[in-house]
Amino acid sequence: MVPPALQAGPNPQQTQQFLSSVLSQRGPSALPYSEDTKWLIRQHLVSLTSAYPSLEPKTATFTHNDGRSVNLLQADGTVPMSFQGLTYNIPVIIWLMDSYPRHPPCVYVNPTRDMVIKRPHPYVNPSGLVSVPYLHNWVYPSSNLVDLVRNLSLHFGRDPPLYSQRRPSPSPNSNPHPNFTPPPPSHPANASASTLGYTRPEIPPRPYPPSPYGGQTEDPSEVYKRNAVNKLVESVLGDMTVMRKAREAEMEGLFNAQAVLRNREEQLKKGLNEMHNEMEGLEQQLQMVLMNTDLLEAWLRENEAKLRSHGDNVDVDDAFESVDVLSKQMLESTASDLALEDVVYSLDKAVQEGAIPFDVYLRNVRLLSREQFFHRATAAKVRAAQMQAQVANMAARISHYGGDTEALRVRA
Repeated sequence: MVPPALQAGPNPQQTQQFLSSVLSQRGPSALPYSEDTKWLIRQHLVSLTSAYPSLEPKTATFTHNDGRSVNLLQADGTVPMSFQGLTYNIPVIIWLMDSYPRHPPCVYVNPTRDMVIKRPHPYVNPSGLVSVPYLHNWVYPSSNLVDLVRNLSLHFGRDPPLYSQRRPSPSPNSNPHPNFTPPPPSHPANASASTLGYTRPEIPPRPYPPSPYGGQTEDPSEVYKRNAVNKLVESVLGDMTVMRKAREAEMEGLFNAQAVLRNREEQLKKGLNEMHNEMEGLEQQLQMVLMNTDLLEAWLRENEAKLRSHGDNVDVDDAFESVDVLSKQMLESTASDLALEDVVYSLDKAVQEGAIPFDVYLRNVRLLSREQFFHRATAAKVRAAQMQAQVANMAARISHYGGDTEALRVRA
């Protein structure tokens, strides 16, 4: 969407406020000038409006030859020129391009409907683009807009770039090829370019100053061709603008789709990594289940053989035997700990019921607690030794089933 054109107010204070506002904007609506030159751009425009009040700062959309559109600052108005003692005002537009002030601005003469660009002109081409030496010799940061307008006024005074067509009189004796001359300004010092229009026949004849434009005429066929070309160019530019907007919308849709696909790609990669981690955990659990299954099957085979050999006279306590010294020591320590816990509980009940004196209760609890502490300390040491032995045994079994022994050691 093209932003609306903005312009400064009529007084210097409003002009300064306008420039400060537009140059301080941020985001998509910000002007494309670099931050280190915005202060100098503001000073150039403030000095220009002070020296030439007929030029007014504005923001407008500039379309490049390749169809790109950008919002830029411009100075729109008239440049006074002096010719043969009279002052005429030439309408111009001074565009401050993206690289301004490091590079010169782009200046166009802006003729009204009843004005025509002089052909040929040494400094103005048929499209209105101005190329005076001051623009070619632009030097940053000394060059400025005030000197540029002063230079334009000097060159335009030597060779005016515009002329207006004088409407022919309906008299039958009138010249079939009228001259194109500017009307005499009623207030030469303040005349605007739009006053250089057709003379009205009802005004009594009065002497005109010598025409600065040499009485040039223009062939109607050339005017028709130029208008046709201008309309064709406008039509092509309109079609290009529509196509560009359509392509931009299409590209925006593609960029959005690309962003969605990238997001989905990240989600899929994250889910895949989680599935790999879960699969590794399940494989380790499977290996643990297989090892425990082997242990249980071996225990069942051994005890089934005992059951067949002894018949029904099998002591339950004999069904569980310690497989090694550590297991036997662990079983004894745990049994002693639990037995002492039961004895302490019974002493608590006895002292509550008054079966034993309290001093006897304290002495026995102190002795039993010391013994229970030794059994628990022994069980803790045996448990640590069993853990190390179990890790070594599991590592050997995992290598038998094709697992990762290093991961098991890390987890242990």
